[in-house]
Amino acid sequence: MSIQLRDTLSGEQRELVPLEPGHVRIYSCGPTVYGPVHIGNFRAFLFADVLVRYLRYLGLRVTWVMNITDIDDKIIRGAAAAGSSIGELAERWTERFMADARTLRMTVPDVLPRATEHIDQMVALISTLLERGHAYRTDDGSIFFRIASWPAYGKLARIQAEQLRVGERVEADEYAKDDVRDFAVWKGPKAGEPCWSTAIGEGRPGWHIECSAMSTTYLGESFDIHTGGIDLIFPHHEDEIAQSEAASGHEFVRTWLHNAHLQTGGTKMAKSTGNIARVADLLDAGVSARALRYALIAVHYRAPSSYSDESLAAAAAAVDRLDAAFAALEAYRDDRPDDPSLPGQLDRAQADFEAALDDDLNVSRALAAVFDLVRELNRRIDVRGLSSADAARALALLRRFDSVLAVGPEPANQDLEPELVSLLEARSTARASRDWAASDRLRDQLAERGLVVEDTRDGQRWHRVETPSRG
Repeated sequence: MSIQLRDTLSGEQRELVPLEPGHVRIYSCGPTVYGPVHIGNFRAFLFADVLVRYLRYLGLRVTWVMNITDIDDKIIRGAAAAGSSIGELAERWTERFMADARTLRMTVPDVLPRATEHIDQMVALISTLLERGHAYRTDDGSIFFRIASWPAYGKLARIQAEQLRVGERVEADEYAKDDVRDFAVWKGPKAGEPCWSTAIGEGRPGWHIECSAMSTTYLGESFDIHTGGIDLIFPHHEDEIAQSEAASGHEFVRTWLHNAHLQTGGTKMAKSTGNIARVADLLDAGVSARALRYALIAVHYRAPSSYSDESLAAAAAAVDRLDAAFAALEAYRDDRPDDPSLPGQLDRAQADFEAALDDDLNVSRALAAVFDLVRELNRRIDVRGLSSADAARALALLRRFDSVLAVGPEPANQDLEPELVSLLEARSTARASRDWAASDRLRDQLAERGLVVEDTRDGQRWHRVETPSRG
């Protein structure tokens, strides 16, 4: 293994060397479930998904943890506005997130811990901070991390600790504290807010403590990779480092990876600006789920990515090209001898694909390697230069690439409904009998059921037309 990743903390690109040989432990900041997750959020989740998929492609064991923040000021306000309980609101939007994630073919993380189910772990961590003098209590029952006790504060964001905190989820004067720079790890009880009775008193956790407690619970005090959007570098990830390392005395994370924003119209996609697009809405408008995934992963994760009708159209065209290549190879039949030059071509394509992803997960270059191979395979198909075995080998390699990218079609007839299989077989029989009227009628029936059929010299091939997913 020689994958190199650019660490935000050090600013260096360096080889990934797992703390435990052969086992990579990854934590990704997941959604705060007070409303639907938009595709800008999914850029962060899918970049981590590609990373996990590629590490597994390389034969590594991966443990991937992604949290669900189900207690937060925004959730409390949202539940009050909706007239529902906090649990009901969080559960509704968690289910919507998981449905959207499935639609976009995101790998299900190995652990999806919820904040409200890890209060004991947070309390234990806060108790340690209090014992070591890194946290203090206020009169309202809140507990704050004392930044002055941690000289290394600011190392991730490259700021001086004396600088004022910006971007905090809670206004500085909402809870009393000794220093405006300090951040809440525990919030004292308030009327109308959820509250837990614990060994450190009544109240609820602050946002930052959640990720420290849940990541270390499942991955240990030190782990390999932490991912998230660049907007989380400060204060969230900076605070995670401070409270985690102050409590454990060990390095918290070996490699920090942060993706740039998804932009639309030159502006960051964000709920605060209202310029957001949601997965279900886009699918309802006719956007292919695979094209959307392609658009969200195709640009290098550290580079800003622009979302537009044009970018979606380009992604859809790319997916169509892949579909055509997969279908042509699946249908290809020729008894000619194997092409002795093909193995070298496939080996070069695989080397180019892996070299791109080894270089800080450069998906753009990896996709270029895939389409270079597709062009060469199309040329060989057009001149009937492959054997059936050659086509099968090429298809197997494309499917191996797609185990990382997850934008290609499903294998022919996989999970196809029996009724559709019967219609395809009947149409094949009709064509063999030169009953063109029946063939056309059966093709129309298949199209009505979302299956588009194309006739080639190797027989009929088909692909699904994705239908909108409503929720």
